[in-house]
Amino acid sequence: MRRSLLALSRSASVKRLATTAPGIAGVVNRFAAGETTESAVEATRELIAAGLLVSLDHLGEDTLDRAQATATRDAYLELLGRLGDEGLAAAAEVSVKLSAVGQSLAHGGPEFATDNARAICEAARSVGTTVTLDMEDHTTTDWTLSTLHELRQDFPTTGAVLQAYLHRTEDDCRALSTPGSRVRLCKGAYKEPETVAFQDRSDVDRSYVRCLKILLAGPCYPMVATHDSRLISIAEALTVRHGREKGGYEFQMLYGVRRDEQRRLAAAGEKVRIYVPYGSEWYGYLVRRMAERPANLALGVRAMLGRD
Repeated sequence: MRRSLLALSRSASVKRLATTAPGIAGVVNRFAAGETTESAVEATRELIAAGLLVSLDHLGEDTLDRAQATATRDAYLELLGRLGDEGLAAAAEVSVKLSAVGQSLAHGGPEFATDNARAICEAARSVGTTVTLDMEDHTTTDWTLSTLHELRQDFPTTGAVLQAYLHRTEDDCRALSTPGSRVRLCKGAYKEPETVAFQDRSDVDRSYVRCLKILLAGPCYPMVATHDSRLISIAEALTVRHGREKGGYEFQMLYGVRRDEQRRLAAAGEKVRIYVPYGSEWYGYLVRRMAERPANLALGVRAMLGRD
């Protein structure tokens, strides 16, 4: 099921069918905060009022058009300006996929994307917040980490994302576990070959725990991104074992997923950040979320039937 859904996430023909299907709005509204800057700001305001932190993602990836990449950059600049105007920036960062701002362009893509990311980092700093660079499929990992290193020269709080299902990630955790380094650890949401990634769920979970131990043992700021109850319990125990005080790390979850658990952790005094996607390019994101966790697929079906 997971592999089939991941394949569908990049199918143009299935995307065309999905975007016109009856009831699809209910699914999208469950997992994304609308298509406009205004809807993203409103969702941010509501989450912050509930005691949660936010990371906003303007949806889009694999951009092959320079104008579209520039438009995505500008959307982030507009969003950050609004967050600053509304007094929300201190509790809301942005997450940026480099392929959405031009990394995959045929000529000078990585450089163009880095320039766009730099502009977003400048805008974030000007309103008192920061940026996390999302990680994508394994073919872009080295490019993304190289861009991260470059951006951190001027914007040291720029966050990294590492995916536990990749074989290389333990080494990447060691390399990024440095003072002031913000590192989001997730399982991974792309279809990857067995040559570079663990395929069995239990192997991915074991890798996640090994990676989390490395981050918690070091001087970095770990961001524990998971909805898995068992991994959350393990993370809570490991933070105690490593002498981590609340506020020296955070949990992260997706918008619309396990909302009761989000509130439970926040009520227990944990920092909890919600990853909030918005924008018109929701199809690939939504299908990958369903592939990650079977319960998400059930939620989507119920939403389409008007039962959630």
